[in-house]
Amino acid sequence: MNRAQMRTSAFAAVAVLASTLAACGSGSGSAGGNTGGTGGGDLQNAKVAFLMPDLASTRYELQDKPLFEAKMKQLCPTCEVIYQNADSDAAKQQQQANSALAQGVKAIVLDPVDSAAAATIVKSAQSQQVPVIAYDRPIPATPADYYISFDNEKIGAMIAQSLVDHLKKENAEGGILQVNGSPTDAAAGLIKKGIHSAVDPSGFKLLAEYDTPDWQPEKAQTWVSGQITQFKDQIAGVVAANDGTGGGSIAAFKAAGVQVPPITGNDAEPAAAQRIIAGDQYNTISKPIKIVAEASANVAWEFMQGKKPAGKTTLYNTPSELFTPTVVTKENIKEVLFDSGIMKAAEICTGAYAKGCAELGIK
Repeated sequence: MNRAQMRTSAFAAVAVLASTLAACGSGSGSAGGNTGGTGGGDLQNAKVAFLMPDLASTRYELQDKPLFEAKMKQLCPTCEVIYQNADSDAAKQQQQANSALAQGVKAIVLDPVDSAAAATIVKSAQSQQVPVIAYDRPIPATPADYYISFDNEKIGAMIAQSLVDHLKKENAEGGILQVNGSPTDAAAGLIKKGIHSAVDPSGFKLLAEYDTPDWQPEKAQTWVSGQITQFKDQIAGVVAANDGTGGGSIAAFKAAGVQVPPITGNDAEPAAAQRIIAGDQYNTISKPIKIVAEASANVAWEFMQGKKPAGKTTLYNTPSELFTPTVVTKENIKEVLFDSGIMKAAEICTGAYAKGCAELGIK
């Protein structure tokens, strides 16, 4: 090759390199904005996994999934969300994660069935350079790349303190039952810790407590039924870690034919809102799923673009963002859940609940 040919070849190589760099850089946008999802040619039709833990709570199918999908569609119209629900089966969730990785996902948003077992999913994904965003429940043993949730320890403290304050105001006598969440769920452990922080110094005796396998309402109901037999009218109140276990607790008292004491909840499920309106459940926690679903989509999109989002705090050695929830009782349910648009009266104030809604001004 003569000198002129060499010069021509060099210019061609530079032109090809410049063209390649321009193509890679075109369309990339900042996370959290509506970028059109063109964050590089390799992100066209990119896949992100959204792996949820169970069907015991209705929120995952009715709220988390559609809200996450909608936000991802806004951020990246050509991206595909691979949604799976493990139905309380840790082995099944492992298989779902393996399948997602085999399909070439660029990120995994994971709400683990078993927080300890989920460490295997994190290790497997990270070995393939696929970031894992822990969602709602942390993964303590092996740090995920990010953790997004409402502050679970604060949730436990808030629902328990709300109940304790109410019992004291009513000059209630007796003790408290504590119905915790799943023993395999690290978030349940944080809620449990928060509950104890309010119950232990309250002056009310902790009669008994129970870790509910897989958060199953039926198992909570069975346990509470046994406690009603044992303690009878000594039960002043029940701190239940979520609306499902709270609903199971309420069912136990009704089945026993005795008065239902104040019982807590968490998640602001539609059925819980109806129970509060009817006076069967004392409180719940409003943690608008839209907040965490959209935040996790934003963070996943940042990772997919090769960025490394910084956490607002750190939990279990994981960059984290923890949002603060709101306690809901009959006194503020109209403002928090209905005036805000989180719930619609037409969907909640049906049948037997219409009268209670009218009395609270919910319409």
